[in-house]
Amino acid sequence: MDHPTLRIIRDEHQALAAMLKSILLLLEQHRSERTLPDFFVLRAMLFYVDEFPEKRHHRKESELLFPKLRARSPEQRELLDRLDEEHASGERRIRHLEHVLLGFEMMGEARREDFERAARDYVHFYLAHMALEERLILPLAERRLTAQDWADLDEAFLTNCDALTGSTPEPAYAALFSRIVNRVPAPLGLGDASARLRP
Repeated sequence: MDHPTLRIIRDEHQALAAMLKSILLLLEQHRSERTLPDFFVLRAMLFYVDEFPEKRHHRKESELLFPKLRARSPEQRELLDRLDEEHASGERRIRHLEHVLLGFEMMGEARREDFERAARDYVHFYLAHMALEERLILPLAERRLTAQDWADLDEAFLTNCDALTGSTPEPAYAALFSRIVNRVPAPLGLGDASARLRP
């Protein structure tokens, strides 16, 4: 049976993975062209990751999905605890990444490598986290949760409005998403492809 919650989680994971990989691609482009990135775009992308996936997506997983799985599958408590810990550390990691980005913006080339390394570490952490959820947690939920569990989850997850998944976001987030998409150079976004050549 197709549950909206599973579709929404998978769609949000896919959209977030695309956003995170885009950050690394932008950094690679600018390194190869020996230019500094558009710091506004990077700040906006990290802010979006922090505002939506970190604060909304993870919260619903940790506060709604995981407790239901703990009740139905107590043998998976250790795995669920690990994922909850990763959710908590994700917030610390994004703060660190934002700080390292500020260092790159303020100090220039001397801090490029630090930010690139921190960005790679964050992206790899996040992709591995989502892969674990999709490989183990979502199939477990399909097997163990009841119809009432799904009804409760679907009601909560259907309120998610992430523009990255094609949903209509709240107006403030729509404006942020629009600014990101319009400033990120093609082919990753709709911005001027030649803009990435300008320091």
